[in-house]
Amino acid sequence: MTAPASTPLTPYATLLGFTRYVDRTGPTKATFVGGLRKQRASRSGFNPHGQFVKALKADIAFHTGGTHLAGVADIVKPRWRPLYQALVPGATTWLHSLGEPAAIDLAQTRDALAMLGDLPVKINPHFGVRHADGRAEAVRLHFDEAPPSEESVLATLHLMARHMDAVLPHAEPVLVDVRRGLAHRMPTDAKPDQIERWLSGEAAAFRAIWSTAA
Repeated sequence: MTAPASTPLTPYATLLGFTRYVDRTGPTKATFVGGLRKQRASRSGFNPHGQFVKALKADIAFHTGGTHLAGVADIVKPRWRPLYQALVPGATTWLHSLGEPAAIDLAQTRDALAMLGDLPVKINPHFGVRHADGRAEAVRLHFDEAPPSEESVLATLHLMARHMDAVLPHAEPVLVDVRRGLAHRMPTDAKPDQIERWLSGEAAAFRAIWSTAA
């Protein structure tokens, strides 16, 4: 008796997965997509940054200027403490760069589903920030040891901006390099049409690799 064929996995990427993919070159692209596909098939994956994001959001929401961040490394499992200790100084620097704690508030963002050609990409900022003057920012955090490349910054900010009406209306997309405490915004000379064409080509290649990895 023949075993039933398994249902093919539909190509799909998160914003983090897709921007990491566009950052790669040559054969490493195929290896990376194959890894994402296996992870999806096994439903594996763990986010070690959950408590960190919660502490940062608490400092914004309660106007506490970094007290939650200062104590977060003490409440996570010992294996994650070195990671959190490496992240806290930069995150605190960025938090202070926003101005007086009382002048900012936490804003609720919503996830959106972007279609790049036939590839669905989940757009999921970590949170929003609303300033006293009415400005709003949708914030995505970059946790890696290496700073984000120009390509990953452009891809992240373009896709967030493309769906800002759903994510946080009238907000500006911001990618925060947590370890260095730096906020990246879309360059004033960016050409959205060119970025869109580039990302559409990357998405088509992603789909093709995903299919051949089956």
